[in-house]
Amino acid sequence: MKGLQVPEYLIAFIISNALAILLLVLSLKQLKTARMLFFVLFVWACIANWSMALTKPEDYLFYGNLTFLSIYKSFIYGWFSNHIQLMVGFIATCQALIAVSFLLKGWIYKMGTLGAILFLLAIAPLGVGSAFPCTVILSVALYILLKEKPDYVWHRQSHERAMTAY
Repeated sequence: MKGLQVPEYLIAFIISNALAILLLVLSLKQLKTARMLFFVLFVWACIANWSMALTKPEDYLFYGNLTFLSIYKSFIYGWFSNHIQLMVGFIATCQALIAVSFLLKGWIYKMGTLGAILFLLAIAPLGVGSAFPCTVILSVALYILLKEKPDYVWHRQSHERAMTAY
């Protein structure tokens, strides 16, 4: 995979995929812990993306070198290259909304979780730039969480009740 020969990318790749596997296991055993960790992940992503979009937007163009789909490369070097702050700002704002949804319940939680799954699958073709297959593993973990009957994360609830459909 392009980029893994760079030591920093390799380390980030290994850590990201290990954390994804941990979140997958937690989504099976510790639903609320997994939700809280997804909250933290998406808050961190929001802050990191807003910060980079405002200070070094041109750094996002490097993802074009890492993608394994020519359509992504064309998009990154085309329209996206002229609208980086707009696009990344929109993505970062959506990441903040997704993060908040992990703390809530009902349709807001479900929509946020679906949004997170779609986002993670959409960035998977960035290859090492998205720590692929990390994003696919995270999507599976979120799908497992999507099947739970959500309550606010601060409420106690049994695993059996959580996994029961409405």
